[in-house]
Amino acid sequence: MLDYSLVHWMTFLSAAVLLNLSPGPDMAFVLGQTARHGPRGGFAAMFGVWSGAGLHVLMAALGLSAVLATSALAFSIVKWVGAAYLVWMGLQALFARSTSDASGEPSKPAVLRRGEVYRQGILISLLNPKVAIFFLAFLPQFVVEGAGAVSLQLAFHGFLIIAVAAVIEPPLVLAGARLAKAFRGNARIGGWLERGLGALFVALGVRLALSGRG
Repeated sequence: MLDYSLVHWMTFLSAAVLLNLSPGPDMAFVLGQTARHGPRGGFAAMFGVWSGAGLHVLMAALGLSAVLATSALAFSIVKWVGAAYLVWMGLQALFARSTSDASGEPSKPAVLRRGEVYRQGILISLLNPKVAIFFLAFLPQFVVEGAGAVSLQLAFHGFLIIAVAAVIEPPLVLAGARLAKAFRGNARIGGWLERGLGALFVALGVRLALSGRG
């Protein structure tokens, strides 16, 4: 059971590494929280995104993601809610910074609420229907006849993608935290960083809203 060839492993792991390095809302959120709160915020965001991805994997293994792939209404609802959530987070970052600038006082560091950041990470991952459809399209390509139950193979490969993320993403969080720490000492650079993150989330929300199921 779950016996695969060397070519299978090399192909899958190469794809998993590239997937985890590709930019998107999940990575932007993790790096954004790292910039705001340091490594603790980054890791809280990262665990939230992983939890959301794990739920996507389970849905793909159980066939629930097929609903999003076949139902235009379900896809649209999840897409618009996810897009609105990303835009709302982006506007929060932009508005919070503009308020502190207008007051003429130096901005205070944001208070880290790890539970809230963790929940936000789950929502950002879950409210992206493109992720659900991606898992539904990607994972079956690595199902091998006779290697085990299809649902088991889907779940196995899906969670392996998260395991690869556990190798790739923590060093990125630590590196991002060191870079952000150097920037936080400069109020002007910190302000532009916050605005940039806010604008990025708004742009990602707009892109998600304009995206289709394909």
